[in-house]
Order: sequence, then C-alpha cells, then structure tokens
Amino acid sequence: MGTLVAIEGLDGAGKNTLTRAVTERLTGRGLTVGALAFPRYGRSIHADLAAEALRGGHGDATASVYGMGLLFALDRRDAANEIRGLLGAHDVVLLDRYAASSAAYSAARLGESADGAAAAWVRELEFERFGLPVPDLQVYLDVPVAVAAERARSREAADASRTRDAYERDADLQVRTGAVYSGLAAAGWVSPWRVHGVDDAPELLADAIAGPS
Repeated sequence: MGTLVAIEGLDGAGKNTLTRAVTERLTGRGLTVGALAFPRYGRSIHADLAAEALRGGHGDATASVYGMGLLFALDRRDAANEIRGLLGAHDVVLLDRYAASSAAYSAARLGESADGAAAAWVRELEFERFGLPVPDLQVYLDVPVAVAAERARSREAADASRTRDAYERDADLQVRTGAVYSGLAAAGWVSPWRVHGVDDAPELLADAIAGPS
C-alpha cells in the first residue's frame, strides 16, 4: 500500500507546481507516483455544482457554509475507491487538496479557528462517517497571501478557463483561511503535517515523503 500525501494551501499557492516537482523527484528515485486533484471539476457532479454556485449559480447556495462543505465532501467520498486503487498501484499518491481544504475554508468563513466546530464536523463527516483514506502526511504550502493572490490573478489573465471564483476573489477570506491552515498544521489535524515554505526546495518534501536519496 502506498503513502498518501495531501498538499494544501491557498488558491494560487503553487500546489500543482509543487506536486509536479515532487513527482519528478520521486520518480527519479525509482518510485511510482499517482496523483489526484480536488475538487474533481468535470468529473464529479458535486464538484461541478459547487463550482457553479461559486460563480453565482444555484441561488443562495453559497450562503450555506455547511452546504458547500457537503458538496465538496461528497466529491471526495465518491473518489474514495479511486484513491484506494491509486494507493494499491503506486508507492506514493499525491493529492492536490483534500479534506483539510474544507476544514480551513469553512472555519474561515464562519470566523472560527482550527479547533472550532466546522473543522470538527469535516473530520467526523469525511473520515469517520464517509470512511475516506486518512493521509499519512499533510503538507501546508505556506505562501504569503499577497503572493498567492497575484499568482491567481495572473493565472486568470492568461487562461480564460481559470476565472477566479467567489472564494478566490475574497482577500479577507484568504487571510483567514491561511490562519486556519496554520492552526490545523500546528495541531496535527487528523494526521501529521509538514509546513513547506515558499523558498523551500521540492526535494525537501520528497525527502520527507520517501527519505533522503
């Protein structure tokens, strides 16, 4: 069974870039690596409904923090067997976002901290009730909010399909979400965490996953 690693961070933090770099380094050591990104837009009805809501669809759906969290949780529940299949076929499986994203954004929207009711609800729903695979390691890509926001804006300008949603456009929400992520990492929410700084080399994370080369 492979090692499950979830990479978390703000929108524009560089999660996909880090995932690719770590994949390259791990495969260079002879390990097999599987990857999956959440939300699974274009593959999951729940993820697509959430995306539509964040862009103004479905009336007041986004007003419900728990309702939005449930849509994202159902997307992950439906992917549970896919994750298990990847773990059975690879040495390492990297997830670009996982349950901690809902814990961080939900808590931030409600003005709660990492030890509040929203994060506890996500943990109980997704890992206990839905039985999602628990990550062996969770990584918080700690990037300054201003840097992440500029990357998100640049990405949007370069690619019309990457239009920022309501969460991504809310600068205050991004600040609060970053604070919750830091709290989740400090508390070891669900499983061990590692904080990866903006200037940290990808090989440091590869070493943390597979040991020094």
